[in-house]
Amino acid sequence: MEQFTYEERGATDRPFPGSLEGGWPSGYTVMVESREIATDDPSASFIALTEGILAWELHRGAGLTMDSPVERAEPGAHVISGFGLGRARIKAPCRVIWSRAPQLDGAGRAVPGQRGGFGYGTLPGHPVRGEEGFYAELTADNRLLFICSAYSVPAGPLFRLAAPVTRLTQRYVLSRYVAAARALARLG
Repeated sequence: MEQFTYEERGATDRPFPGSLEGGWPSGYTVMVESREIATDDPSASFIALTEGILAWELHRGAGLTMDSPVERAEPGAHVISGFGLGRARIKAPCRVIWSRAPQLDGAGRAVPGQRGGFGYGTLPGHPVRGEEGFYAELTADNRLLFICSAYSVPAGPLFRLAAPVTRLTQRYVLSRYVAAARALARLG
């Protein structure tokens, strides 16, 4: 099994009500973005969004390819995401570190006050070293949030030179994740 390219693993695993602010490993560029998603049925939308995140649909909806031998993000799962076109496609190998499915009550409704989703860490060949987490959050007061967190550094000298472009690409992909999250939440 390929080894992770960084030592500080698991910092994206932050179950509700743990804060996503602070406590990140030092020496990394950290990004935490949260967007509220308006919905008439936060419980159903939370379930749909969480299941879409776990089934790689968030990434596919954002325009990435997801090559994995498994259909669902579960600890230990290997995935290669791809961004770009043809020969210019950047491949980014990762392994899932943690995942969390929706917790339901006896009526099949999502219990308020929880986060679902997964986090994965980088493997050799990824342009950065670090970890990224993707969360659906159903707040205690029944609001739906989509959250993405990441801590990373360029994987080598070539990628350090390209760091400004990498950050712009990360911001662009984040905007695509938000659009995909809204679409998945509407399925609920």
